Amino acid sequence: MTSHSAFERILEPSGRADPYPLFAELRKTPVARQEDGTYVVSTYREIVELLHDPRVSSDRRNRLSTDEAPDMTPSFIGLDPPEHDRLRRLAMRHFGPPHSPGMVDGLRPACLHLTTELIDGIAGKRQADLVDEVAYPLPVAMICRLLGVPEEDEPQFHAWADQIIETLGPGEEDRAERERERQAVGLKLEGYLAGLAEDRRRQPGEDMLSGFMTYRGPEGGMTPQEVVSTAVLLLIAGHETTINLIANGMLTLLRHPDQLERLRAESGLIVPAVEELLRYEPPVQLVSSRVALDDISIAGTTIPAGSPIVLALAAGSRDPAHVPDPDRFDPCRARNEHLGFGGGVHYCFGAPLARIEAQIVLAELVRRLRGPRLVADPPPYRPSPVLRGPRHLLIEYDGVDPA
Repeated sequence: MTSHSAFERILEPSGRADPYPLFAELRKTPVARQEDGTYVVSTYREIVELLHDPRVSSDRRNRLSTDEAPDMTPSFIGLDPPEHDRLRRLAMRHFGPPHSPGMVDGLRPACLHLTTELIDGIAGKRQADLVDEVAYPLPVAMICRLLGVPEEDEPQFHAWADQIIETLGPGEEDRAERERERQAVGLKLEGYLAGLAEDRRRQPGEDMLSGFMTYRGPEGGMTPQEVVSTAVLLLIAGHETTINLIANGMLTLLRHPDQLERLRAESGLIVPAVEELLRYEPPVQLVSSRVALDDISIAGTTIPAGSPIVLALAAGSRDPAHVPDPDRFDPCRARNEHLGFGGGVHYCFGAPLARIEAQIVLAELVRRLRGPRLVADPPPYRPSPVLRGPRHLLIEYDGVDPA
């Protein structure tokens, strides 16, 4: 395919290492119609408006064409209210306030312990791949612990999640093929989780999967199919995005050694630093699963009913109309309102856990690694334009300080 538009070039692998000049070009037309009829929205104000607009649907069933394979059972991220709200409430009951207020914060000790073990594991070397050896194993272990997935099954889960992630993304050229691949892998993952959920129904534990299977309240509980679709969502979203957040974060700090040294000296800066990383190098760059349910007029353009909509979150978070000097990495940036976790009813369910994991891992890497430096810049990137992050992040260092 010969690409012409900025958006088409963003989708190409050649733009993965630095898509931000293309996002800047995209923002020149806040709402841009593509040749396939998709409308790409790239400015902060307009993205926020659509994230909160009930006329914008997240339900894939509203946009499937006859040449696309049927999707897996939709999770709540792919549903609209009121179905979305019911399922999200049932899931949140076992994850956060008001019913489980200490769940996420209670994971801090385990997260720090595992981070310490992972960094200890590279202490005897002078070169390491921070993706394979740190950024991947931690969030996978944490989400599997939350859901109740046996540790020995984690590698298979990572393989399935990778295959599903690589089929996501906008574009028409190979959509039907990608849909079929995603369905095939999704069925394997769903089959495994269905068996595990049934085990938890018979012998419930303290994990979220047990809670999903056994809880019944005023509005009922989850069906077995809803349990599986929710577990699939949390498993994939609960580690794939955090891997990228950690890897993108460490890459950014290594590219800004003055800020890395400042963070080493002032450990309390890790909280605003992670917020700036979510703005500056977000792990989720595009939201491509929206469709207009009615004609929507925005920024002087009418998006016709039935049109696919892509929200370019990464472009919006660097919109100079919203944030001053947007291409500068500033961990102390004031009023950092970003789109790193989306917005509206679909605001990232796992945001509190992702923040804790990134804060702990990045703080410990900065504190313990002596003289870290990149082996290759840019590093190799994963192919997905939606969930963007390095496939590997090779670094050299002079040693590892004790925990």
